[in-house]
Amino acid sequence: MNEREERLIRASEVGTYAYCARAWWLQTVRGLPSRNVRAIHAGRRRHERHGQMLRQAQRWRALAYSLLMLALASLILGLLLYG
Repeated sequence: MNEREERLIRASEVGTYAYCARAWWLQTVRGLPSRNVRAIHAGRRRHERHGQMLRQAQRWRALAYSLLMLALASLILGLLLYG
């Protein structure tokens, strides 16, 4: 296989191509850097914050399920002992 056949296409490249095929070509084929670096950095920061918020929500959900299971176990135990 030659280099062209082995190259992996990243999801971000597909997104770039879907948004603007010319931008993808300029970046990938011509190797030109993007002119909107500030917007790219801002987007990355937003994605990082969003990821942090999702991880925090997952931790809260796990805690909520744990507390729910503890409450159910306490209820069942209470019914078995006193009911």
